[in-house]
Amino acid sequence: MSVAVIGSINTDVTTYGVALPRLGETVMGKNYAIELGGKGANQAAAAARLGAEVEFVGRVGADAFGELALAHLCEFGVSTRYATKDKEAATGIAIIGVDAQGQNAITIIPGANMRLGEKELTDALPALDKAKVLMLQLEIPIPTCLAAARAARERGVVVVLDPAPAPLGPLPEELYPLIDVITPNETEAEVLLGFRPRTLDEASRAAREFIERGAHSAIVTLGSRGAFLARSKIRGDLPEGPLAPFAVEPVSTVAAGDCFNAGLAVALAEGRDLMEAARFACACGALCVTRPGSAASAPQRKEVEELLARAA
Repeated sequence: MSVAVIGSINTDVTTYGVALPRLGETVMGKNYAIELGGKGANQAAAAARLGAEVEFVGRVGADAFGELALAHLCEFGVSTRYATKDKEAATGIAIIGVDAQGQNAITIIPGANMRLGEKELTDALPALDKAKVLMLQLEIPIPTCLAAARAARERGVVVVLDPAPAPLGPLPEELYPLIDVITPNETEAEVLLGFRPRTLDEASRAAREFIERGAHSAIVTLGSRGAFLARSKIRGDLPEGPLAPFAVEPVSTVAAGDCFNAGLAVALAEGRDLMEAARFACACGALCVTRPGSAASAPQRKEVEELLARAA
C-alpha cells in the first residue's frame, strides 16, 4: 500500500526535565535530543515503520538542519524524491520541553515549511497518482493543503486531515467536503468549533459538527480518555461510536497524534474499515507515548499487533 504525506519537516530540539518553566522562570533539565520532527515528517516516518510505502512532499532550507532532517527521514525508509530545498528560508525547527509526566510545550519556527506552494505540489503530483491515502496537517500553508486535497479527490485518494496545530482562523469552507477523515484532538476541536470536548459525549457532539461542515468522517481524540468516531449519514450502515483507550504508562506525548494519524492512514490504505482502522490508530498512539522522542517514538508493526491482541 502507498501513503503520500504532504506536510512539514523540522529538526526538533527536545529538552527533558522535571517541570516545564513558567513565565519568567528558568528550570534545570536532565538531558536533550536533536532529532527529526515536524508533523508531516513524523507521520511519514511512523507510517513507514508500520510497513507502508511512503512518499513525502515537503520543503527544507539549504542548511545543515535540512540535510540532517532529510537524512533521518530516509533512514526510516521514506522516499524524499519530492522534498525540495529553499535557498531563502531556513529549515523549520521545533523547541520542545517535556516534563516528568510526559506533558509537553512546543514552540515551532516553520521556516521553509511555509514556502511549500503550488509549484512544489504540481511537481509532486506523481506521488498522488499511486497513493491510496493522503495525509495532511496544518504546519504548511492552508492554500497548499486545500490544493492537495483537491488533487487527491480528483484521483480517488482518501484524504486524512490532522488539523494541527490549531489554525488562527477558521478552515476554508471548501476544504471540509474534500476530507474523508478529520482527526482533531480536544484543543484543536475547541479552536475550530468554539467549545472544548472533555467527555466522550462532548467528543461525539464535536465529531457531528465537523460532519455538518462537510467532512465525511471525524475522529475526535481525548488522549487517555479515548476517542469518538462519527460518520456522515450516507454511511449510516457502518459502525461508529467511542474508542476505548489503551492503558499505558506515559513518557512523552509529543508525537502521539502523529502516530495515531499514521496508523489510521496505513490501516485505511490496507483497505480496513474506518472503525477497525481507528482502533489500530489508537494502539499506535498509545505505544508512542511510552517512549521519548518525536519520529523515533513511532512503534513497529509487531508491537501494535501484540497490543491489539492483548486487548482483544
